[in-house]
Amino acid sequence: MFDELSARFEDAVKGLRGQAKISESNVEIALKQVRRALLEADVSLPVVKDFVEEVREKTLGEEVVRGISPDQKFIQLVHQQLVEVMGGANAPLEMTANPPTVVLMAGLQGAGKTTATAKLGLHLKDQGKRVLLVAADVYRPAAIDQLETLGSEIGLDVFSLGVDAKPEEIAAAGLFKARDERMDVVLVDTAGRLQIDAEMMEEMVRIRSAVDPEEVLLVVDSMIGQEAAELTRAFHKKVGITGAVLTKLDGDSRGGAALSIRKISGKPIKFVGTGEKVEALQPFHPERMASRILGMGDVLTLVEKAQKEVEIADVEKMQKKLQEATFDFSDFLKQMRLIKRMGSLGGLMKMIPGMNKIDDGMLKQGEEQFKRIEAMIGSMTPIERTQPELLAAHPSRRRRVALGSGYAASDVEKVLADFQKMRGFMKQMSSGGMGGLPGMGGLPGMGDLGGSIPGMGGGLPAHGRTGRGGAAAPRRQRPVKKKKGFGDL
Repeated sequence: MFDELSARFEDAVKGLRGQAKISESNVEIALKQVRRALLEADVSLPVVKDFVEEVREKTLGEEVVRGISPDQKFIQLVHQQLVEVMGGANAPLEMTANPPTVVLMAGLQGAGKTTATAKLGLHLKDQGKRVLLVAADVYRPAAIDQLETLGSEIGLDVFSLGVDAKPEEIAAAGLFKARDERMDVVLVDTAGRLQIDAEMMEEMVRIRSAVDPEEVLLVVDSMIGQEAAELTRAFHKKVGITGAVLTKLDGDSRGGAALSIRKISGKPIKFVGTGEKVEALQPFHPERMASRILGMGDVLTLVEKAQKEVEIADVEKMQKKLQEATFDFSDFLKQMRLIKRMGSLGGLMKMIPGMNKIDDGMLKQGEEQFKRIEAMIGSMTPIERTQPELLAAHPSRRRRVALGSGYAASDVEKVLADFQKMRGFMKQMSSGGMGGLPGMGGLPGMGDLGGSIPGMGGGLPAHGRTGRGGAAAPRRQRPVKKKKGFGDL
């Protein structure tokens, strides 16, 4: 997400590094790179012009204080302008004081509207809301079945009258049911078209009149670039939308949609879809998105993901195990699955400041290595998982694990050796205070956002600590060399 845009912004800053002060000439060179970056990201041309002009005015009017270099000041001003362009602050859903709150989900066909409806339903359910999903798309084949399947998966009721009823009648009947059952929120999934047409707009107007919604959210595919802004403005003119949901940001999105929608349409992005899983929906925070675009990471979102998945009691239990060096393969498997629930390894690492330079190929190899380790642990007996010493003492056990997982005995031995080293490192780190992310406690291989991951030949760099291999190795130990696969990132 935004990798190319981030690289272009970095190129814009390079020319200012080493400069004694900000001048009109060196700023102009940087702004040309910024302009090119935004145009290549498919940002709307009027937005690009305004953005560049605003940054120029602010930059030339700023004094660089002692201790702040020109490139740092330029990044700060670009960050401020990115935040402003994307809306300034998070725009939450408008919730009525007299439930149920009604939310219409609109958009073109193929934007991921039905999936976004289910994702938003789960998001609200996690906040303690009682949610009813209403299937009012009677045109697209299997749209009702899709919503019912998703509703069943996340434990939400889905209301439908089949494909023969009119969409506005379905929406009104769904609202009546929600009031009768004292629901908090009603999410109405409406029909889309391949393109905007009068018939679709008239139908949306009728549905809106039937249920008088608090929110009309336009679901927009981020892959369509600057067209997203024009689409939002057209829907608002005809129907009257209150915000947008930007989907598929985990794909090959160049960023144009995120940077254009608010500026062109005047309506905020309220949520973003960051993956195929039904849990992959996040409230949109302009300041966090700006930080990601500029390669600064997004620690707040990472911490929120961790806190959502981790129980305090589990953290305390894990902390004790780390301190006593009784952390075992069952614990490690649990922590790996925690990371999977939070998202891809690549997506998580790029939320950490300074980690945006990690090669995607390395991250992919890391994901594969996680799978290998999981397969090996799956081939261990329960007692072997809790007592890794048994594997170290008996070659026959290691051979059996290798055979069961489909890997060589040497691979199992490597994972076992790295695991034992990691336990020693984690004990040292725990005795001096774990640091790391709030709510993540002793996540193996992630102490202080670093540490050594078994079988990965080194580890992830500890941000702000050793910078080479997570937990600092004892002085007598040789530096860990790169190995084929994940290596020292």
